[in-house]
Amino acid sequence: MHGAAPAPSRRGRETGLPRALLNVLDGDTLNVVNVEAVNEALLAGRLERPGLFPRLDALRDAPAVFGLEFGLDDLPAEPGVILIRGARQYGKSTWLEGAMRDTVGRHGPGTALFLDGDYLRDSDHLASELSRLGAAFRPDAPVRRLFVDEITAVAEWERGLKRVLDRGELRRILVVTTGSRATDLRRGGERLPGRKGKLGRTTYVFLPVPYAEFLRAGGSALGRRALASYVLSGGSPVVCGELIRGGRLPEWTVEAVRDWIQGECARSRRNRRSLVAVMQQLHRHGGTPLGQTKLAREAGLANNTVAAGWIEMLSDLLCVGTSAAWDPNRRSEMPRKPAKFPFVNLLAATVWAPEAPRTADDLRRLSPERQGVWHEWAVAQEIFRRAAIRGEPEPERLPYWQSDEHEIDFVSGDRTFIEVKRGPCSALDFAWFPRTFPRGRLTVVCSTPFEADRIRGVTLDGFLREAR
Repeated sequence: MHGAAPAPSRRGRETGLPRALLNVLDGDTLNVVNVEAVNEALLAGRLERPGLFPRLDALRDAPAVFGLEFGLDDLPAEPGVILIRGARQYGKSTWLEGAMRDTVGRHGPGTALFLDGDYLRDSDHLASELSRLGAAFRPDAPVRRLFVDEITAVAEWERGLKRVLDRGELRRILVVTTGSRATDLRRGGERLPGRKGKLGRTTYVFLPVPYAEFLRAGGSALGRRALASYVLSGGSPVVCGELIRGGRLPEWTVEAVRDWIQGECARSRRNRRSLVAVMQQLHRHGGTPLGQTKLAREAGLANNTVAAGWIEMLSDLLCVGTSAAWDPNRRSEMPRKPAKFPFVNLLAATVWAPEAPRTADDLRRLSPERQGVWHEWAVAQEIFRRAAIRGEPEPERLPYWQSDEHEIDFVSGDRTFIEVKRGPCSALDFAWFPRTFPRGRLTVVCSTPFEADRIRGVTLDGFLREAR
């Protein structure tokens, strides 16, 4: 479960912690960065110790608490390595606290231990701490789980983890890692062949709050503003809660997301002005194909290789997807043709939007064309979410189809297509579809639901409500 936290103080903005969490840093309570104290409490089973789970404590004052869904309903009892990647402000650290608490509560003291990657110097320090904690579990522990938060904050983390795995020091332990740098977790995981145990699945993406869950928690309070509010929030639990509380996206949440993306930009030694220019072009071109050469020219980048690097970084941060042209004859993407780059993190789209929307009414006041783009991105985010839950290796790949006369926004399978229209539509508008794709099925997200043979119309609200 996860919910929204209150706005941070100045100190909170500097550390990334909300004010409610900072209150536990002083006095007789635990310091959240004091990993030793946390582990001592976990070994002793003292789950009631004040400040042990500060993010969970903050949920008591949250305006709403949400059920999360990302494909990992229960942690396995078997040893191995689980990698969880996801954007900032989506609740990974809060989930991790809950997983530690539930492990000790269910299996007893000495069954869970903790590391914080933000406070590890390098891969050698990581290896040393993994080795030390690997020997600290209770001897008769029925399960042993070592949780490492933000492991991607450690440069070349996979080398440190691999070293300890190769020595056999973690052979009886389930290592659960989280990180906000998707490429580091993905590529780091690829550098651990045969070392992640015999688990059925080892890689997960931490995902937005489902729309149905958002409605359960705040639909009655928001009323007709619910759909636009969800689109604005991107499904971030913190932002969802703030919108339910006050109907407005607070500037501190905008600042937190902007700082995260700009920080990754600086880490990769990219120019921040170029980041702004790239974001402007992604918004400007919206749902239309945009070749990398054109992106480079209009964003003032040196060449298309630089443009490709920006798209790769934003994709690695799980902010932007790649919608390549799809060839129905070969049933494959055509990377040489111009692609579309839809936002799959609508909160990131909100933060960098030129109109700077902060309320549901702000979104509704946009031009019909701009609203159509936001609707397409909302569908892209939901397709991405469903694909990630299924465990698809690259859920951010969202191909489109285009001919000389027609276009379909998303190809979600060999015979499954999704088109997004902001206004009204009918089956007659797509009379060409059965002839072009005799065995295909088309879903049209529009304002007028309809049902026909292999073509159906559904509202955006209805599409987002549907089970995966």
